[in-house]
Amino acid sequence: MAEPTDVLFEITQAHLNSGLRGFPVGTCRTSRVDPNTGVSYVGYPIAELADLEEEAVAYLMLHRELPTDAQLTEFVADIKSRRGVPPKVIELLKALPKEGHPMEWLISGLIFLGMTSKTGDYVEDAKNVVARLPELVAAIFRIRSGWGEPIAPNPELGLIEDFVHMLDVPGADAEALTSLLRVFYILHMDHGGGNLSTFTGKTVASAHTDIFASLGAAMSGLYGPLHGRANQDCLNFVRTVGSSDPAEIEKFIRDALANKKKIYGYGHAVLRAEDPRATIQYGLGEKICPDDELFRTAANMRIVAVKVLKEFPKISNPYPNVDAVSGTLLNACGLTDSDFYTVLFGLSRCTGIAAQIVDERVRFRGGKGAPIYRPKYVAEDQTPRHVKG
Repeated sequence: MAEPTDVLFEITQAHLNSGLRGFPVGTCRTSRVDPNTGVSYVGYPIAELADLEEEAVAYLMLHRELPTDAQLTEFVADIKSRRGVPPKVIELLKALPKEGHPMEWLISGLIFLGMTSKTGDYVEDAKNVVARLPELVAAIFRIRSGWGEPIAPNPELGLIEDFVHMLDVPGADAEALTSLLRVFYILHMDHGGGNLSTFTGKTVASAHTDIFASLGAAMSGLYGPLHGRANQDCLNFVRTVGSSDPAEIEKFIRDALANKKKIYGYGHAVLRAEDPRATIQYGLGEKICPDDELFRTAANMRIVAVKVLKEFPKISNPYPNVDAVSGTLLNACGLTDSDFYTVLFGLSRCTGIAAQIVDERVRFRGGKGAPIYRPKYVAEDQTPRHVKG
């Protein structure tokens, strides 16, 4: 049989030191990002999944098929049976410095969970991540924010409803917050295989590192300001506009562009249309916080910014992305400390990364798993430089 001759990618000098951008290194079976239609999970457009139960979408990630009613009932019961963060982890969280960023707390918490909970079985540990991370994140919120002692999970509640129960955000509308966080959790769960946090998590796991430490490494990537903090930056950007009046917004955007400033929340490395995750969130905002002033600013900016950005031919995507309005919605629903927004992103994304780790470690290559990552680096001039005496 002849050897395959298809060439996926030809390497040139220009591809070196470029962050592997666009360079194919593997396959992803859980999600895809299409330039025109946006994100899909296992072939399902994200818009078809946003209103499902969050456990059903987690099941889809882990099993690559939507569950039947019986399978979902069994899966929900299984996840509930796995809840319960070890008390030692809570005590360790209480010893962390309040000066630490919430993402540093999440990274530490994942390591603590691994120390106290790992089984060594990637499938079992992935399910434990889905079950226990909401309680861990809620405890991080409460301890670091000084809201009081962590609240135990309620076995009668679903995954995100229980998360909101364990958060018990002072002054928040629990119903609106649950509606938002359920959608937020689903929309942020996966985004192809090559984003920094996912790639990092899979790379670390390729050394047969446990899933908790691998996710800790992934969250270290998400923590960076060029990756997971975009929703925080977008909220701060909306706040600086200072008005929901379309004319004032247009003046603000034109002034920002004239001064070569970034328009946060617009554009995307892959997409060439409005991010459907943004479309879903704008629609949700009209239901849960239509009169919030910052939301009205973000909603009107959606129209005005696109109109202005389309005037610049070099801008390949003038449309809002997933981060354009998510921070504004979180703020409107009572989560006003934007330092925690990336932690919420991580709570969701860990499910998708865990599912991809399971694929690479347990299912690829006929069950042998993908090999350890070992990209080649081309040696440049390394001639010794002698120090003159």
